[in-house]
Amino acid sequence: MATKKQFKNFAELLAGSDKPLLVDFYATWCGPCRMLVPILDQVSSLLKDQLQVVKIDTERYPNLASEYQVHALPTLVLFKAGQPVERIEGVLPPEDIVSRLKPLL
Repeated sequence: MATKKQFKNFAELLAGSDKPLLVDFYATWCGPCRMLVPILDQVSSLLKDQLQVVKIDTERYPNLASEYQVHALPTLVLFKAGQPVERIEGVLPPEDIVSRLKPLL
């Protein structure tokens, strides 16, 4: 299940994670972002202990969206050891997301 995170420092959030983070950059007004919610729940259950899914609202954290060049919503970014290693833009079926992420975990 995805977690909505509030934080003071994104680097601290990345550093504090003991497993890769799949960050869902979204906005509350974004229809495709809402469509992605049940998909991410499936991805999270398929990859249980291998990653953590975190949702970040680009309206609340526009500097992060800019820093990670989020130009389309939704955008998923997989962070491993604090570094972005994969980016997925738009809505994909859960099995497609899993097949792109699994080799990187």
